[in-house]
Amino acid sequence: MVYIIKRKIKGRVYNYIRKSIRLPDGKVKVIEALMKSKNIKKYKKILNEKERKVLINFAIKIYKQDYIFSKEEIKKIEGIKFDYKTLLKKLSKEQIKDVFDRFTANFTYESNAIEGNSLTLKDVAIVMFDKKSIEGKSLREIYETRNSRKVIEAIIKKKFNISHEDIIKMHKILMKDIDIRSGYKKIPNIIVGSKIKTTPPEKVYEKMSELIKFYKINVGKINPVKLSALFHGKFEQIHPFEDGNGRVGRFLSVLILTKKGYPPIIIRNSQRTAYLKTLEDFDNNHSINLERFFLRKFKDTYKKFFEIYARYV
Repeated sequence: MVYIIKRKIKGRVYNYIRKSIRLPDGKVKVIEALMKSKNIKKYKKILNEKERKVLINFAIKIYKQDYIFSKEEIKKIEGIKFDYKTLLKKLSKEQIKDVFDRFTANFTYESNAIEGNSLTLKDVAIVMFDKKSIEGKSLREIYETRNSRKVIEAIIKKKFNISHEDIIKMHKILMKDIDIRSGYKKIPNIIVGSKIKTTPPEKVYEKMSELIKFYKINVGKINPVKLSALFHGKFEQIHPFEDGNGRVGRFLSVLILTKKGYPPIIIRNSQRTAYLKTLEDFDNNHSINLERFFLRKFKDTYKKFFEIYARYV
């Protein structure tokens, strides 16, 4: 909330514009600026820049820095987070619904295409929003598209947590009318076209417990963009379900980001080869390529999707 206070200094009265902001740790910080004119719009902009700097500096202090996620990169990430939040505040309810409908269609189209789904972006929009089938397309392709919308909408509305129950629920929604098998896999599986060796069924619950614990320990220590990359790599190594692991893994990456107020990412089918290679590198104990890939996709998605949307509305 922005408000104006008067302060008397050496007999003279000065106006200050103030704003209380809540930091990610729950603490409240007050920022202010001396008003030398009545141009409130100008000083609100000054407060906005001060808030941006405060939040960026807070992130620099709490998140671990390294070769990929350096101080400068964390500044850029947090700047994008702040700009994203500011952008959403400027949109009406109808525009927010529209931008996330568009995101849902784009994300689903790309994620499904990575797995071999043949629906075009236009087909995906028809299935999702017109609730129609596409002639010549399989029911599986239709169902997984329809179901993906439900998962993403629940993620955006923050109805999921990183837990066994919610991860299994997410998978169950995705596979509705496609596969009656629910819960973690009962038989071994492989990643087609990949050398990654997945976790055997009898060890899945244990490995998923370790992954969930890893998330909970690091959620306030590792920047969410890096954490989403590491979590994704570990999840795909486990491959806990008989089917749908790639999609669920990408859903979880979006969940990790949006839970902390960061814009979601889209991994495009055009980068499928590079994406799968970074997962193989991760499996060979080289996480840097996957981290770098996620960082690039994070920036690209904000710039080429959310920023462009805002420009035209």
